[in-house]
Amino acid sequence: MALPQTQSQSPASPVRVLVVDDSAFMRKSLTTMLEEGKQIQVVGVARNGEEAVQQVQQLKPDVVTMDVEMPGMTGLQALQQIMTKNPVPVIMVSSVTVEGAQETFQALEWGAVDFIPKQLDGVVSRIVDIQKQLVSKVLAARYATGKLKKLTVAATAQAPMCPSKALSSRSVTVTRGTKLIAIGCSTGGPQALFEIIPTVPADCRAGIVIVQHMPSNFTKPFAQRLNNLCALEVREAEDGDEVIPGRVLVAPGGMQFRVAKETITKSVVKLSPNVEHHAHAPSVDIMLQSVAALFGERSIGVILTGMGHDGLEGMKAIKAAGGRTVAQDEASSVVYGMPKAVVEAGCAEKVVSLSNVVGEILNMV
Repeated sequence: MALPQTQSQSPASPVRVLVVDDSAFMRKSLTTMLEEGKQIQVVGVARNGEEAVQQVQQLKPDVVTMDVEMPGMTGLQALQQIMTKNPVPVIMVSSVTVEGAQETFQALEWGAVDFIPKQLDGVVSRIVDIQKQLVSKVLAARYATGKLKKLTVAATAQAPMCPSKALSSRSVTVTRGTKLIAIGCSTGGPQALFEIIPTVPADCRAGIVIVQHMPSNFTKPFAQRLNNLCALEVREAEDGDEVIPGRVLVAPGGMQFRVAKETITKSVVKLSPNVEHHAHAPSVDIMLQSVAALFGERSIGVILTGMGHDGLEGMKAIKAAGGRTVAQDEASSVVYGMPKAVVEAGCAEKVVSLSNVVGEILNMV
């Protein structure tokens, strides 16, 4: 199976993986999926969180796949112990329920590098797609080693949540000078967005649109979680939503997301099925290209951590239209794939650490 490389060279040694799941069927299925090629070696399996913590210390795997829901010590509790003692890249295997999504986002805030939905009861084509995703995510996760921060006790405490905000119905004057910040990310993106979007002030004079590669069941809970953390209004985008300052619109999973002009002063979201059969739905490229076409020199394109090169063509379009471009640097990226493609193509006006991204954006607004 040919997979995109996320770094300049692919290590010759296979990625050593610990599989954690309370279901014998899932342990066997995940092991079979991972070991079909020669790029990955499953060095151990664990039935619960206690075993997982022990085996991480004993086996020192490169990557762990961690079931979220397990009896006894849960996947979240095991992740907490692993990230406070011996941080390793962890991919959460999550149910597609609302509760599963919330637990997954908590895991990402605590240091998990990625997640994959637990859907192995579907048709063969869906299972093959899940296998491709799983293998790709594991191969990408290995590069997060050495970039993971130890989790502190304070960080595991439930963060105080801002009161949920009613979705805005306020009238906002949009002028021809209004800018649009368009952000694209993939692996490591949720953690990055949880860190930076809450620091954008409520009086930001630009609208914000986001494409984060994520399954459709997860984008709405993700937007809701961000909304509770931010001074800005954050929502999963719906067709026809107006793009206005102070509002963050997250592209829904499974759909292509574009911005379009409705009137001289009104820009709205247009959602459509993935008729292009693009590798990603939503696609960062498609979103950025629409932003470049509509906003031109008022576009601000931002590419954060992620696997592959989705966003490269879109950033080229923004640069050609006279817009501004920002890419996250290698040191702060969980996976330096998407930003690397943009930087190497000469399409990044600024290459900065995640902690400096918002400052650069606000300077451009």
